[in-house]
Amino acid sequence: MNLSIVAATLALRPWTARATLARIDCRMIAMTAARKLATYEDVLNAPEHLVAELVQGVLHTSPRPAPRHAVTSMGLSGQLSMPFRFGRGGPGGWVLMNEPELHIAGAVVVPDLAGWRRERMPVVPTKDAYIDIVPNWICEVLSPSTARFDRRIKMSTYALAGVDHLWLIDPDPQTLEAYERSPSGQWLLLATHGGDDVAAIKPFADAPLELALLWQL
Repeated sequence: MNLSIVAATLALRPWTARATLARIDCRMIAMTAARKLATYEDVLNAPEHLVAELVQGVLHTSPRPAPRHAVTSMGLSGQLSMPFRFGRGGPGGWVLMNEPELHIAGAVVVPDLAGWRRERMPVVPTKDAYIDIVPNWICEVLSPSTARFDRRIKMSTYALAGVDHLWLIDPDPQTLEAYERSPSGQWLLLATHGGDDVAAIKPFADAPLELALLWQL
């Protein structure tokens, strides 16, 4: 509240001051309630050089991934694609995508990678630029500008939507955190891997992942 208004109001008689302050409070509450929530139109109108996401009526924008971030993301995509998408050296049965636009749990989010079991996505949607089928697995590659948003806001959104598995990869300390959603809807940390580990990690435990390849520039 503007202090000069308060000072002027307090100079009035007590009962007049109370009534005036009440009216000011009501106006301020009405102004706050009238603030426009962001919509999908704001996502579409965001600058092309930014990643735009929408959660709980708030528009979040972040820079495009830096080279190190992009290399890690592509390294993971490369290791998973042959065994799990194409069935070469693994069971197949997955649809994998880089940076899909997801409309889930009332939000618009763009994870670094997402995967669907074929039972959940028998046919890849091609009509729209976005997907509204909840993934079985999501991976976020953390960067200094997005880590807080990924951990605090997007993790909650993914759990609310019903995503089964979530990986958080941080190229700086070279770590991979693997989470699984519990029956109560909470994320459970299954394991943290790092460095040059070779690990069988759910839901892709059928083909062990070579973490050292994720850090190569």
